[in-house]
This record gives sequence, C-alpha cells and structure tokens, in this order.
Amino acid sequence: MSFFTESQVRQKASEAKSYKTVSTEELLIESNEKFESSDTNYDIFLSHSFKDAELILGIKKILEDDYGYSVYVDWIEDKHLERDQVTKYTAQVLKDRMNNAKSLIFVTTENSETSKWMPWELGYFDGVNGHVAILPIMKSSSETEYKGQEYLGLYPYITYSSFSGLKLNENKKSTSTKGLFRDMLLSTEVAKFKDWIN
Repeated sequence: MSFFTESQVRQKASEAKSYKTVSTEELLIESNEKFESSDTNYDIFLSHSFKDAELILGIKKILEDDYGYSVYVDWIEDKHLERDQVTKYTAQVLKDRMNNAKSLIFVTTENSETSKWMPWELGYFDGVNGHVAILPIMKSSSETEYKGQEYLGLYPYITYSSFSGLKLNENKKSTSTKGLFRDMLLSTEVAKFKDWIN
C-alpha cells in the first residue's frame, strides 16, 4: 500500500505537459473538451483546492489515463464560475455536477484546509450520494500514515499498489495501552476502488 506523493503526481503532470508547450490550465481544459454538456455524467467529481492546479492535473491524468475514469474538475469544465466568491449560482452549478457524478474524491493537501468550497462539496455529496473517498497527497514517500483533518476520518481513503491498483482503506479507532483514546489510522482495505465506484 502506498500513498500518492507530490513528486509522483507532479511527474505525471509534467509528462502530460511535455507533449505540448501549454500551461497546466490549458492542458486540463483541452483534456475536458469531450465533456461539454451540462448533463454529462462523470465517474468522479474531484474536490480540491485551486491552489493545487499542477497536482490536480497529475491526479486527473492518473485517474483518466491509468484507470479509465471520467473526472470533473470545476474550473476547467465550468471556467465561467467564480470560485473565490460564494454565490447561489456557483453552488447550483456545482450541485448539478455533483448530482451527475458517481463519486466524490476529496484531494487533501496543505491547501485543502483553507478551501471555502471543499467542506461544502463533501457535505453536500455525502448527504445526496454517500460515495465519498479521501485521496491524500503526501509530501514524500517516507510518510506512511495519513492523519488529515478530524472529520475526514469518517470516510475511506485511497491508496494504490502497482500490482492491484487503487484501494479503499478504512479509518479505525484504537485505544492506547494507557487507556487514552486517540485516532490512529490502521490500514484496513475495504474494497478495490473499481468495485466501489461501480
């Protein structure tokens, strides 16, 4: 079991960008041209911080190219939205897109903690669909535990294996030997991602 790392995801984004000399945003927009209509169904609604554009390009390319999923990224598909402002219109467009998605993947990084929209997207999608998973992107491969914000412990998190692909793992609580309760992430595989998403 491994977590995705920033360097691994940036490498995938770099490979995608090496075919053309375009910006990360231009490449993401180009990759989504096939999903033009507002009633398009997606396998994955990718909840993320806009500050992580390069990481999101890498994750999007991994999910699409390596695993064959269709992935919605709001500022590419619906570039007219003003994500820096909370409006009823933007919220309605995002609700419509989430209603047309099989799952929501919450990409967690240092930047996700300051996002205005990510907690709202997570809560909405969980209430409507319930098919939510956390995808932590770690700084380095030496990080073997995902801790995250407390409320994210309610959801399974995604890891990968070069042999068996994407996996969902469950967060569990355990008790220390001194009787003090603390949250510990014990890796318990609950499903193969491909089975969970379908």
